[in-house]
This record gives sequence, structure tokens and C-alpha cells, in this order.
Amino acid sequence: MKLFCNFLKVGLINLSISLVLFGCTSNAITGQWDSVVVQHPINYSVTDPEAPLKDYNGEVMTVVYLENLPLKKVGQNSVKEDVNWLLAQGYRVVEFDYNGVENAISPIINKDIIAINDSLASGTFCGLDDCSRYRSYILFEGYRIKRDVPYFKDNPMVYNWPKEYTEGDSLYMDIIYPANPIHDVPVVLSFSYSNSYATYDSDKNQLIDLNKNQRLNLGNTLAGFNDSFLEGAPANGISWAIADHPKYCSWGKGKPVDGPNDAYKSYQVNPDAAQKVKSAIRTLRKEGHQLGLSGKIGVFGFSRGSDAGSMAIGDKVVPEFENAGFNKGVSDEVQVAVLGPGVFNFTRVYQGADDGDKNLEGRCPWVWGELKDNYELWEKMGSSYLVESSLSSPVLFFYNSDDSPYYHDQVMHLKEKLDSLGVKTSLIKDYGKGHSIPQKSEDLRVMYQFMSSHLDASQINK
Repeated sequence: MKLFCNFLKVGLINLSISLVLFGCTSNAITGQWDSVVVQHPINYSVTDPEAPLKDYNGEVMTVVYLENLPLKKVGQNSVKEDVNWLLAQGYRVVEFDYNGVENAISPIINKDIIAINDSLASGTFCGLDDCSRYRSYILFEGYRIKRDVPYFKDNPMVYNWPKEYTEGDSLYMDIIYPANPIHDVPVVLSFSYSNSYATYDSDKNQLIDLNKNQRLNLGNTLAGFNDSFLEGAPANGISWAIADHPKYCSWGKGKPVDGPNDAYKSYQVNPDAAQKVKSAIRTLRKEGHQLGLSGKIGVFGFSRGSDAGSMAIGDKVVPEFENAGFNKGVSDEVQVAVLGPGVFNFTRVYQGADDGDKNLEGRCPWVWGELKDNYELWEKMGSSYLVESSLSSPVLFFYNSDDSPYYHDQVMHLKEKLDSLGVKTSLIKDYGKGHSIPQKSEDLRVMYQFMSSHLDASQINK
């Protein structure tokens, strides 16, 4: 059900509100929003900053701030302090007042998170049609954001697309953290399943920023798949971060130097991916130390984001995968992972006919040669290769039986390998339909509990 906002109509007050909207910082709009969680309208207010941050399309970067939740607040600042800080950074702030209603807790609150993202993506959020569709965030009270933290400089020679892209861009992550916390908190990191990449405008004869910073493109990620896991994590005592996917290239593009076009269609390649994942984790751990994070890191992955995130779980040391990128010397270990359907072992792409991985079956040999002659090379391209002993990270897997059959094989093969080594695993199966992410409260609860138990996250429901 699409949620919508009902505006309070108050005669002349509405006129003054409209005038403020184009002027100085103030509560420009107030109204009520129909919450699924509360099951009656809750109050909201919209405040625009004096100098709003805008994305490439000219839409305003927006923070939806969830207040007065029945949770033990981790950040010690007042709501006013944190909202003013966000405004000073240039974010539009939309404050949702839950007024302490009892069921606005995890994982029930995720229903509203899904509805908010759907509304933002559709351009109809609280009567606002200019909220950014890829640079907007839902924050719990007490949290702030550190945006665009560089974690790796891309090598444009890896995917070779577009040909005009010759000077590597930085890959970035956004970190959501508690301000002035009463105690350190762990963090869950996701590698986006939306790709950021360089774009060449032939009319302008130059590279443009059109497809940079697409890690939270709502249509491709949170709203497109009703994914609320990351943004709901603070209700479980866990902060969150999201990073650009390691494949800095359109997902259907990319080729080796002098190789055939689109040879890398639908997959990432090592050592590039593993190097970026490890650098991202080191960067998050170092940055987090200064932001009140505990140093304990979990990984959440879905689809191509699962391909990437799974590179973090193994304990095998491969010299060419190590010590590339930033913050060398900082640990790149993760304590836990929650992984959806992905590709973890490329040597298994021929396990079934017409099972959904036709692009891999046809194109991987273009780059790595035939599997029978180059088995070790193929094996090194997947995360399963890095799982060597019981020191690998515990993983909860999820997938649906009616998703593409090769995902079932990939998930179960990696799970069985971890099980055989004595690594703790768990599985959520058939929680929905097709290529999707769990949305039911009972499934989300299991996912959060698995992650929390390995991150020592404090229980914050009052």
C-alpha cells in the first residue's frame, strides 16, 4: 500500500509557510502522514536549509528523521541539536514524530521504512516532488551521517568502459553513526546492488557525474526491492554504512584490455573486487573509531551486493588480494554476514542447463579460458575460494526456491562448505517470491538477531 501525506490546511498560516519554503531555514510545512506501524496519522514537519545540497539532477538531498521512538536512545544530543546539525550540512530534514507509540520498534518499524522509501522514489513524499531519488536517507533520532567517504581509487583499466574514462574515480561509502553516543555501537556494511560508474557525454565531449554516487538509487535498491534491513538496523543497536559496488562500471558492460565487448556482463572480477572490499572494511573500521563505532563489523549483501560482500567472510590470505587501497595495516575482518542470493563460486556455473546464469556460462571463458584448462583461475574469482577454515565469518543465508535455480546451487554450496569447516550458518528460505529480500517481521527479526549476536549489539527496545 502506498502511503501518502495529508496536509493541514490552516488558511493564512499556509500562505506564510509557502513563503518560508523559498526563504530562510524554518519549519516550512507541517502535516500528517498515514503510518502503517501506528495505524493512525502521525505528525511531521519539513525544514529546508538555507543552502540545500542537491544531487546531479537538481533534487534536494533529504533526511527523514524518526523521532520519539520507544527505544533507548544511543546518541546523547537533543533532537534539536542533531536536526540543526543536519540542516547546517545542507540536508532538508523531514521529522516524523512517533510520540512513543509502543509498536514503533524493530522489526515492525521496517514497514514504515519501506513505505517512506517507496514514496520518496515515486516523487510524492509529503507533498514534496524534489527529494533526491538517490541521495536521501532515513535516520533514527540520535544519528548523523558522514557522506562520500572515499574507500578506493578505481583502476579504469580493469573494466575499460567507457573508453574516455582514463583517470580513476574514487569509490565512496556513506556512514550513519550515533552522535555523542552513550556507548560504542557496531556497524553493518552493504555493498550496493546499484552500480555507480563513469559516464561520457558525447554532446558535451566530456565525462559527467550523471551516474556517480548511485549506491542508494531507490529504484534500483531500497524501494525497488522493499529493502529495509540497513535503515532499520539502528533499532537493533547497530549503525550502518553503504558503499559503492566494487564493479565501477555499468553492470552489463566491461571488458579486459583488447578483449571482446561486454565480456564482464553480469559479474565482477578479482583481484579488483576483493581488494576493494577489503579496503572498504579497513576504511570503515578506521573512520568508525572516530565516530563512536565499536570496531565490530557485519556485512549485508543481496544479489550483486552479495557477490561483493561475500568477499569479506573468508579467512584465506591471498597476497594479490591484500594491502591494496586505503588504510593498510587496519584489520579487514568482519564478524558476521547476512547474504542473499549471489555468485560465490564460478566453477559451478555449468551445474545446470537453463538455470539463469547464461551470461556467465558464455562470457567467463572469453576472459579466463575454458574451465577445464583454467580451474584455479576460475576458482579465485569467487568468494568461496577464500573460505579456508573455521576462522571464516558466520553467515545467515536467504533465498527463494522460485528464484533462478543457479542461486540455490550457489547458496547451498557455500553454506555446505562453511558447515563442513565448523563455521556457524543459518538459512531463511522461501520468505517471499523470486529475486527478493525478506520483508516479513518474523524473518527480519531472525536476521537482526543473528547479526546482533555476533556483533554484541545492545538491545535498545525499552
